[in-house]
Amino acid sequence: MFQLDERLAADTVVLGDLELCRVLLMNDAHYPWVILVPRRDNLREIYEMSDADQQQLQMESSCVAERMSALFNAEKMNIAALGNMVPQLHLHHIARFTDDAAWPKPVWGVVPAKPYSTDEMKERVAALQKALFD
Repeated sequence: MFQLDERLAADTVVLGDLELCRVLLMNDAHYPWVILVPRRDNLREIYEMSDADQQQLQMESSCVAERMSALFNAEKMNIAALGNMVPQLHLHHIARFTDDAAWPKPVWGVVPAKPYSTDEMKERVAALQKALFD
């Protein structure tokens, strides 16, 4: 049975589910940052997935990246599956800008996370849900 890693659950808000993946918003207002987590048990690596699930993950990741890029007018979409801190397979989708807090470096560890205010969170969740699920 699928269970979201505790660390991911603590740092994110659930936006909804696609066919394969749970879609999460990282609670860091520095960047538009969505995480896809395949709803399969005990996955650490993409190669552990069935061929069909790998293809579905690629389609969902591409769709999320394209829609985020359009929604935020991103200069670059960073997509990564690291898993060094959280071993559960998950893919980060981060809209990047030349004037963001970490550019041109990766976002991890450059500046402390800045949680969304209640109003910012409501606005960001609504915009992403409309872009990703409508």
